[in-house]
Amino acid sequence: MKQETGQLQVKKQDKAEKPEKYERKEESHEMLIRILSTDIPGSRKVNIGLTYIKGISFSMSNAVCYILKMDKNKKIGELSKEEIERITAEIKNPKVPDYFKNRRNDFDTGETRHLVTTELDLKKEFDIKRMKKIHSYKGVRHSRGLPVRGQRTKSHFRKKGKNRVVGVSKKPTGKKG
Repeated sequence: MKQETGQLQVKKQDKAEKPEKYERKEESHEMLIRILSTDIPGSRKVNIGLTYIKGISFSMSNAVCYILKMDKNKKIGELSKEEIERITAEIKNPKVPDYFKNRRNDFDTGETRHLVTTELDLKKEFDIKRMKKIHSYKGVRHSRGLPVRGQRTKSHFRKKGKNRVVGVSKKPTGKKG
């Protein structure tokens, strides 16, 4: 009996040691970093974290890291304020070829720019309003809530946008009383 209890005590000690082995290290960069009015988790790598910003794709974030000669595998939480300011300045005015930019030959100004966050949303909204106003094909499709880019409308097109239209629905029939 004493041997069994001794063995049980050893097993209990082993169980107590296991959590110490698998304990997670607390990371100091778990904070949120704010770049261009977007919260980015500090635990993300720079090239992945920049894609949280609306208008920044994976290739654009890699280009920004390359231009700034920054290690793209570094965590965003480890960046200094100067590095964050450099990233912000580069995103606002990127030194990349025109094919990287998302607003080529702007309708109003004719220049090629790269838009991010709310600026991108506003330009997109104004473009749709302009298309609706001049009654272009795309504008008519937008106003009717139909697919714009040539998708089929025989089936599966009603799930577009905020206005989720339900097709034909059957009224419930039941006996009253």
